Amino acid sequence: MLDRLFRKKNISDSIRESEGFNGGLKRTLSATSLVTLGIGAIVGTGIFVITGQAAADYAGPSLTISFLISAVCCVLAGLCYAEFASMIPVSGSVYSYSYITTGELLAWFIGWDLVLEYLFACSSVAVGWSGYMLNLLEGIGIHLPDHISASTFVYENGSWAFRGSIVNFPAVFIVGTVTAFLLGGIRQSALANNIIVAIKVGVILLFVGFGLSYIDTGNWTPYIPENVSGEFGKYGWSGILRGAGVVFYAYLGFDALSTTAQETRNPQKDMPRGILISLIICALLYVAVTAVLTGIVNYKDLHVDAPIAMAVDRAGEGLAWLSPLIKLGAVAGLSSVILVMMLGQSRIYYAISKDGLLPKTFSKVNRRGVPQNATVFASIVTGLTAGLFPLDVLSELVSIGTLMAFTIVCILIIVLRKTQPGLHRPFRTPFVPLIPLLGAGVCLLQMFALPLGTWLRLAGWTVIGLVIYFLYGIKKSKLGNGK
Repeated sequence: MLDRLFRKKNISDSIRESEGFNGGLKRTLSATSLVTLGIGAIVGTGIFVITGQAAADYAGPSLTISFLISAVCCVLAGLCYAEFASMIPVSGSVYSYSYITTGELLAWFIGWDLVLEYLFACSSVAVGWSGYMLNLLEGIGIHLPDHISASTFVYENGSWAFRGSIVNFPAVFIVGTVTAFLLGGIRQSALANNIIVAIKVGVILLFVGFGLSYIDTGNWTPYIPENVSGEFGKYGWSGILRGAGVVFYAYLGFDALSTTAQETRNPQKDMPRGILISLIICALLYVAVTAVLTGIVNYKDLHVDAPIAMAVDRAGEGLAWLSPLIKLGAVAGLSSVILVMMLGQSRIYYAISKDGLLPKTFSKVNRRGVPQNATVFASIVTGLTAGLFPLDVLSELVSIGTLMAFTIVCILIIVLRKTQPGLHRPFRTPFVPLIPLLGAGVCLLQMFALPLGTWLRLAGWTVIGLVIYFLYGIKKSKLGNGK
């Protein structure tokens, strides 16, 4: 039985698959496309939505430190991702790396964790998109009734309650629209993303540049608000750590990049560049936006779904011209995040299905090189989740899933260096095992700072995954059946 749980895929077979038939996926992405995909996925909810809530609830103005902690963690993990993505250029991200390094059971565990990560990332961004779209529509006199513009359920005081709304329709709508682009093929999706990235980065730079003049430095005092009555995670340094854990999923984009390795022209060179360059650019943008945002608006007032739009409105007539651009840029920018996250989610289903651990229908590829059934399924479950559940619960689940994935990648680098030291590594993580250990340590520190309820929901998700594996995956595994 243990042999079945820890059976490993052969790395040579995986590389041969990516270089040969390629599973029907088409190699069309360049290094530039990877950088813009990374920016498209990373710059979104973290800036336009979560910055306000994390500042208000956890860290105050010192959320800039939270973003720096997360950025350092991401650079450490990103170096490990870069080695794997250049060495094993296949779809599936950490799932595929785990299958080769430690065997099937851990691969399924992390694959199921990635499903959680991408599902709730897409859903939370869709909810954030809904908030900005509603704000934009209000500005032109269009009002959607609450029963079709808010989540069905709300989580308050440790329990779920029915809000009275039917569904968050705008969130469901954007998921369906993005799916239509994805079904058109990776080239079309990348082109749409490039255009959107140019728009949203331009809008963010306008906000930072012109917003500097409206900063009230009194809003930065105290820079690190005093911890509330010894409550862990409510301001103080524990709040900074919890804030880092909550905003961490803002950097998820470079993980999404690794899922496209099988669709990259020269993954050995371009994947490391795409991951690290996009990460550095986005970290700088996050810190700059957070500083300006908390300088214009007192952090206590930022628990809203559209904090940057609120900051522009608070600035008054001087920035009134920027308000519609911010809202339009946020709507467009969040759309690109959903696009890349949906892309990553469908590729995870595709990779797991190729190995037989999920039904083979998810690995069917259409003539445009798109895993069509996986994409449609991802759209359905994402749309339902976005329409039914609130933003705060979704974002915490994404963070813990992302941190779990990054921790495992860092550890796997050390394992593979020991077990297969002779493998060709086009990119090598420097200072192994120091860098991977630091990366894993910072990730675990942020995970422990997350609320207990988030851990319990992760445990419940894991139990569901194990049930699926032992009832279906272990029996249908292609590796186990000698295929």
